[in-house]
Amino acid sequence: MGDSSKGFGNGTQKKLRVSSLSRVMQKQTCIKLMQILKNGMESFHKARSFGRRDLLKTIALGGAAAAIPALHAEPSGGSSERKKVRGIVFMVSDGMSPGVLTLAEAFSQLTRQRSTRWWQLYNQPESARGLMDNAAANSLVTDSAAASSAWGGGERVNNGSINIRPDGSELTPIAKILNDQGTKIGLVTTATITHATPAGFATVSKSRGDEDHIAPQYLNRVDVLLGGGTGHFSADKRLDKRDLFADFSKAGYEVLHDRDALLKSRSEKLLGTFTNGHLPFSLDRQHSEELRAKIPSLEEMAEAALVRLLGSGSPFLLQIEGARIDHAAHLNDIGGLLADQLAFDDALSRVQILLEKHPDVLLVVTSDHGNANPGLNGTGVSYADTNSCFARIARFRASHEKLLEQWNVQKGTKASQITEMIQKQMGINLRKEETAALFEIVADHPVLEWSEQMSKPEGLLGQFLGNHTGIGWTGTSHTSDPTLISAIGPECQRFSGLMKNTEVFTQFRELLG
Repeated sequence: MGDSSKGFGNGTQKKLRVSSLSRVMQKQTCIKLMQILKNGMESFHKARSFGRRDLLKTIALGGAAAAIPALHAEPSGGSSERKKVRGIVFMVSDGMSPGVLTLAEAFSQLTRQRSTRWWQLYNQPESARGLMDNAAANSLVTDSAAASSAWGGGERVNNGSINIRPDGSELTPIAKILNDQGTKIGLVTTATITHATPAGFATVSKSRGDEDHIAPQYLNRVDVLLGGGTGHFSADKRLDKRDLFADFSKAGYEVLHDRDALLKSRSEKLLGTFTNGHLPFSLDRQHSEELRAKIPSLEEMAEAALVRLLGSGSPFLLQIEGARIDHAAHLNDIGGLLADQLAFDDALSRVQILLEKHPDVLLVVTSDHGNANPGLNGTGVSYADTNSCFARIARFRASHEKLLEQWNVQKGTKASQITEMIQKQMGINLRKEETAALFEIVADHPVLEWSEQMSKPEGLLGQFLGNHTGIGWTGTSHTSDPTLISAIGPECQRFSGLMKNTEVFTQFRELLG
C-alpha cells in the first residue's frame, strides 16, 4: 500500500501541476484575447490562416494558447514596417446615421439590382471597420463645424465655430500645415464649398455662417475646390465687393461654373462653383434634364479632383463630401436622402476604381454625425407589408425642399392642390386628415403635435409619408450616435475599432507630415 499510495500521490501532484499550468495558460489566454477584442475584432478578419471558427475549435480542445500567435499575425500583404502613404482620400457622408447604410443597400438592390460599394467595402477582409465618437467640446451632439474642426484642427471645439478653441484661440488647420510642406489639398462637396465640412479642413472662423470670411482663406492653400457657393466669391454678391474669382484666376486657378467646363478642363488648379448656394438634391437633378446638363454629379467632381491630385506626383489630401444627405435628414426626406446616399456611393465606386493602380493611397469613408435616425419599421400583419411600403420610395420624383418651395410660392394653395402635388411628385395619396394638417401648418396655423421637433411642415410631411413607406424618424436634428468608419489601403488599420474624432487629425499628420 505504501508504494501504491506514493505513486497515487505523485500522479495527483502531477495532475495538480498540469491543472495549475492550464489555469495559468487559460488566464493568460483570456487576457490576450481581451486585449485583442479591445483593439477591435479586425485581427480575426485579417488573419486568413487562422479563422474565428478555427479559434473556437482550438479553445474547445484545450489548446487556446496555441491560437495566440495566429491572432497577432500580420494582415494579408502586410509587414511590420510602416507602409508609405502618398495620399489620403477622406470621404464624408454628412449626417448619415448608422442605419442609413442598411437602407441604402436595400434601396440599391431594389432600384439598381446591385449592392452598394460601401456595403461591399464592409465585407472586404482587407478593409478596416470601426466607429467614431464625434462629440463637440460643448455638446454630446455635434454640428458639422465642430466635427470637421476635430478632423481638421485636432481638438474639439464648440458647435458653430471652425477651428476656434472654446477659449477663443485659433487652431492651425491641417490644410495649411500640409500645404506648407508641399502636400496638395482638394475639397469637393455638394454644399457650398465654404460650408462647414470643407471649411474645417482649411480655414478658421468664429462663425460657420461667415462664409464670405471663409472663402478667401482657400486661396493658395487648397488646389482643387469644387461645389456650390458662387455668391461667396462674386463681387456682385459679397458685402465687401471683393472679386475673389479674379483673385483666384490671377493665382493660376481655372474658374468654372458649369458641368461642361469641368469635363473639358485640363488645368491643375480649379475653383468650380456651379450654383449660388448648395447643389440641388440628386433626386431633383435626376428628374431635370436642365440640372443634369448644367451641374456635375458628385461622382464627376470627385473624379476631376482625384485625377489631378494623382497626376501631380505630390502627396495629397482630398476630402469629398456628400453634404445633402444631412440636409435631407433635417427635412425628414427619405427620397432625397437615399438618392444622395446612392450618389455618394457612386462617387465612392469611382474613387476605388481610380485607386486600383495606386496602392500608396489610403481611402477612408465615414460620417460626421447622425441626423434624425431614419429607420424602416415593420408594417402589416407579421410585417408582410414592409417590402411593398419601402418600394414606394422609388416613385418619388422630387425632394421635400422642392415641394416646400412650391408651397411657399403658392401661398393660396388649397388643400386639394397639396394632395395633387404630393400624388404627382411622390405617387402617394394622403389621407384627408393628413392633407388638412399639412394645409394648416403650411399656412402657419398651429396644429396638434406633441413633438416640438416634428411641429413643422417637414416634420409632419415626413411622418405622413412614413405612414405609407414605413420610414420613421426620431426628430429633425443631429443625433449623438457614433458614426460608421471604413478604410482600405496602406495603414488602414489605424482607422479600426472605436476612434475619437480628433484622432483623424493625428493620423493625417503622421501619415502625410
